[in-house]
Amino acid sequence: MNYKVRSIHADEWPQAKALRLAALQDPVAHLAFLETYDEALARPDSFWQERAVGGAEGASAAQQIIAEGPDGEWVGTLTVLIEEAGTTDWAGFPVERKQGHVVGVFVRPECRGIGLTEVLFDAGLEWAWSRGAERVRLIVHEDNGRAQRLYRKVGFAPTGVTVPLAQASGESELEFAVEHDAG
Repeated sequence: MNYKVRSIHADEWPQAKALRLAALQDPVAHLAFLETYDEALARPDSFWQERAVGGAEGASAAQQIIAEGPDGEWVGTLTVLIEEAGTTDWAGFPVERKQGHVVGVFVRPECRGIGLTEVLFDAGLEWAWSRGAERVRLIVHEDNGRAQRLYRKVGFAPTGVTVPLAQASGESELEFAVEHDAG
């Protein structure tokens, strides 16, 4: 596998924007992401610049990790957010201990099945553990079986926490997590 997995740099916001827009055009994007292609496309460049700065190499609250192909094309990504104990998460649940929260997982269809997602997750977990996270979690739509299988493959397991989706009555997302192995 001739791919480079690394954190983004703040000035790479145009590439980050392009990859996000590609992700939002995936056939299961409506299950995987909480925004639409049109919503993301309408955002000003300043949004993408701030987002890149917040997740760039050296940032402490978030890290966007990408897989870069041999030709320099970005072919995969995930972002890890650090959630501090004593705060409340995006869904209104209390955060009981310091944890990472994986969001924005995407690998271009032509690059799936070759191990890139696993390598992205390894890098994301390593970053979260280095920031003192006790566990890392993610939220996945109850109907997104493909993603659930992948998350189990990379070591995540359902926690039993269910998050109702307000915008889609009757639908829920499930929390999956992996605990830090201190040993």
